[in-house]
Amino acid sequence: MKIMKSLPFRLLLGIVIGMLLGLVLPESVMVVVVTVKYILGQLITFCVPLIIIGFIAPSITKLGNNATRMLSVAIVIAYVSSVLAACMSMGAGYAIIPHLTIVTDAEGLRTLPAVAFQLDIPQIMPVMSALVFSVLIGLAAVWTKARTITDVLQEFQQIVLKIVEMVIIPVLPFFIATTFCCLAWEGSITKQLPIFLIVIVIVLIGHYIWLTVLYSVASVYSGLSGLEVIKHYGPAYLTAIGTMSSAATLAVALKCAHKSKNLRPDMVDFGIPLFANIHLCGSVLTEVFFVMTVSKVLYGQLPSLGTMILFVLLLGIFAIGAPGVPGGTVMASLGLITGILGFDANGTGLMLAIFALQDSFGTACNVTGDGALTLILTGYARKKGIEEQQQVSIDL
Repeated sequence: MKIMKSLPFRLLLGIVIGMLLGLVLPESVMVVVVTVKYILGQLITFCVPLIIIGFIAPSITKLGNNATRMLSVAIVIAYVSSVLAACMSMGAGYAIIPHLTIVTDAEGLRTLPAVAFQLDIPQIMPVMSALVFSVLIGLAAVWTKARTITDVLQEFQQIVLKIVEMVIIPVLPFFIATTFCCLAWEGSITKQLPIFLIVIVIVLIGHYIWLTVLYSVASVYSGLSGLEVIKHYGPAYLTAIGTMSSAATLAVALKCAHKSKNLRPDMVDFGIPLFANIHLCGSVLTEVFFVMTVSKVLYGQLPSLGTMILFVLLLGIFAIGAPGVPGGTVMASLGLITGILGFDANGTGLMLAIFALQDSFGTACNVTGDGALTLILTGYARKKGIEEQQQVSIDL
């Protein structure tokens, strides 16, 4: 019965129930569904700036307080890995998605009824303002060694995580159910369901391609075999599929990495916990391809190249600040999806749903990719003559 309590199961149940209801409900009942969907969408949108501030600013203070050469290298390679994975996904999206059979015209679709009443919940600040505020306040706290504000930011992060856990996560299945109910009632989602199944398979193939690239680069740079590292990662990969959380998989990932003779123990103790929080290449790769697909399905066109480049560069930053919990990446980047790509409630709901359905495999890619980055750290330490430490810890 444990699976029935998991978020993917509840979201899948919401999708199925929503689609079935959307096929049979009369217009008079759909007025209620549309109204509920609107209110829940307002609530989720309101929380977006809070999530940005709660995730990004405290992450900067945590990393800044431990600023060392190795830490800087780790952050750079994690960001580069995520951005390049996203770029590969973006290129695949422009190459593949136009050739998929996607019906984008509205012919034959029903028009949803208007909401019964509007309950507007304005955000406390625009999305980009929240991002800039988070970066500036985080950096300023590090520069001034402001312990009080640092503690406040970290407590605020716990508050926001609790809001996500106690408010956003519980309402998500209902928001997803109402979203799919509306899409099914209109008649659009039933035509596009096979496309999303194909897209999930494409994304999984992309994960394996990127892991191959990462371990190949790590092997060349370090002069050590990446195969000797990845062969120990089976338990961590399977655990990540089950937990959908890099943080929850951390203990198993550490155990697997320590089995490799090509990874320095001090680099494992330093890198694996750090990368579990800042290296989300699989999740970023997935999100980029999904937003392009959703844009084509719902809005009839792919985002422009300039828009996607901006989205990718900022998504790499958001990934560093995202928590290593189920759905952390897409939750942290909701502001980008709405602010940069201009997705409405339908687009956001669809993204949350399909992302959550494959999140376990994205997490498994993240965790397994951490071994390659740790191999790069090992090679860097050897090249720079950094002595091996008996124990290196970092406050995360």
